[in-house]
Amino acid sequence: MKLSEKKVAATHSVLLFGPPKSGKTELAGKLAEHFNLIWFDLENGWTTLSKLPVEWQDRIEVISLPDTREFPIAIETVMKVLKGSPVLICEKHGKVDCTLCKKENLATIRVALNEMGPDSIVVFDSLTQLTSSVISRIAPVDNLEYKFEFDDYRKMGALLDFCLSRIQQASYNVICISHESEVEMEDGKKKLVPTAGTSNFSRNSAKYFGHVIYVEVKNKAHKAASSTTFATNILTGSRTGAIIEGDKEANLLRIFKPELFPNEPVVQDANTKIPGAVAGNKLAELRERMKSGGVK
Repeated sequence: MKLSEKKVAATHSVLLFGPPKSGKTELAGKLAEHFNLIWFDLENGWTTLSKLPVEWQDRIEVISLPDTREFPIAIETVMKVLKGSPVLICEKHGKVDCTLCKKENLATIRVALNEMGPDSIVVFDSLTQLTSSVISRIAPVDNLEYKFEFDDYRKMGALLDFCLSRIQQASYNVICISHESEVEMEDGKKKLVPTAGTSNFSRNSAKYFGHVIYVEVKNKAHKAASSTTFATNILTGSRTGAIIEGDKEANLLRIFKPELFPNEPVVQDANTKIPGAVAGNKLAELRERMKSGGVK
């Protein structure tokens, strides 16, 4: 098929990262205004979502995965869910096909990612905890001082690649939330990247996603950035060219619902200068002047 005949996917994969308490969870949760969210909570952070309007909360299905070193359920459940076929997850343990909950006839939640439509988004919060779950699955439970060897790191990479490669090929909307890590890039420079496994794996985690967005608190407001030119020491980028750092408040709708901004120019903040965006702003200003009769 010729490139001109290929259709751009209507769904998006987003990797959202930043320091703790920078607004990552709330930023993703606000999408419930327009979408149904299936929220895999690995960090017991769902209480942040309780600040949202009740009608938005009704569109969020929270699936708690009580992951611990002794009970690394997150990686087990996430791997089964990402296969896409229908699964039943118990609300008590976050386990797929839990025999204990079946015996007691306790509540379960049905999830089938392959059946998800464009009006839904699946959220994994967070890749940081998923990494911890992988470590707990590999390391002996009774040895807190266990040191990973080469084969252990290989297993970790394989498990994370199993998950992220399926997200990379997903036909549904997906958001993964993670924290930040400072790693040395191939050119020797240090950069903030999403936390996912080892430093080397974290450095390359962006390849699995269409959009990599950095979230921070700046000038007493929650800000987000998506352009590749946002900062030389922070890994960000968007395959569709979405630029969200000009918004007064962080907003993901420019990615998931760009039709809400049909005539609005992209505005950059004072610290970001992107030639294409500047030209777009000037063109929009000229268009408005022409409409008002200022230019004949």
